[in-house]
Amino acid sequence: MSIEPPSHQEDTIGKAIVQAAYTVHKALGPGLLEQIYEVCFCHELSKKGCKVQRQVSFPITYDGIIFEEGLRLDVLVDSLVICELKAVQEMHPVFTAQLMSQLKLTQRRLGYLINFNVPLIKNGIKRIAL
Repeated sequence: MSIEPPSHQEDTIGKAIVQAAYTVHKALGPGLLEQIYEVCFCHELSKKGCKVQRQVSFPITYDGIIFEEGLRLDVLVDSLVICELKAVQEMHPVFTAQLMSQLKLTQRRLGYLINFNVPLIKNGIKRIAL
């Protein structure tokens, strides 16, 4: 089974996501609440022409039943790329597992785990492609 690489559109969105994270982190620095980073991050993506949805409820299907109160995605960009935002002292492996589960359950292929509570934002960005 071969995994298809992200599309050109997904890669373009990914570049915009990384740029937005850098811009927000440079302006605000670490140490703030996740919600502050989220609203500023989404604003930066909107300025780049991306369609951004915050705190998206996404139904899941389990045992043949659709549950409307399934997932809550931090940010969904252009209906293609999921961003899971954090502002934590230490990244735990469960955060990566969380994003991977979100990608699988929503049938998306590309996601970014971004922790704004780091001295250098390049150390806080993790790209996950399924």
